Amino acid sequence: MKRARIFYWFIGITVAAVAIGVSFYFDDAVWDFIRRHQNRVVYNFMRNVSRFGDWPSHVVLGLLLLGTAWIRGSRKWSRVFLAMLIAITLAGVAGNVIKRTFPRPRPSVQTDTRWGGPHFSTKYHSFPSGHVGASTGFSRMYIGAHYLSDVVCAAVLGIFCAFLVAHFALRKIADLQSRTM
Repeated sequence: MKRARIFYWFIGITVAAVAIGVSFYFDDAVWDFIRRHQNRVVYNFMRNVSRFGDWPSHVVLGLLLLGTAWIRGSRKWSRVFLAMLIAITLAGVAGNVIKRTFPRPRPSVQTDTRWGGPHFSTKYHSFPSGHVGASTGFSRMYIGAHYLSDVVCAAVLGIFCAFLVAHFALRKIADLQSRTM
């Protein structure tokens, strides 16, 4: 069982590394393609889509769901939503620390600098994206707020945080269940 778990982690890390590498390789090509095929109607639509995908709004939704589960007395769903909140918060905080530590200009910023710049200017907070849903991530690329690699790295960070929280939460739940039996 332990050997299989290590194998699956190895496969997951390998897939993530390849996805990140490929996304960095195609950053400029994807941005150029999007820029050549933009139109005002789709741009305005995508700008509205991108407003609903940042991690603080997910935390608010998670708190509402956790509150609902708690009021209804569902311990199972309370644990699920609490784990979700912890993973979202962990990914959001880690992403913000990375943004300020490794500033990257947004695609829409005209500069020759690929990495670096003012640490506290939002024009240089492209990497990683705080918007990781598929439609929201694409919308952020479409409006020039993020590169492909920003979105892919944010998705990998979110998945990693979810697995990390699930690993510890599921272990704790299994320990509690084994003690009560």
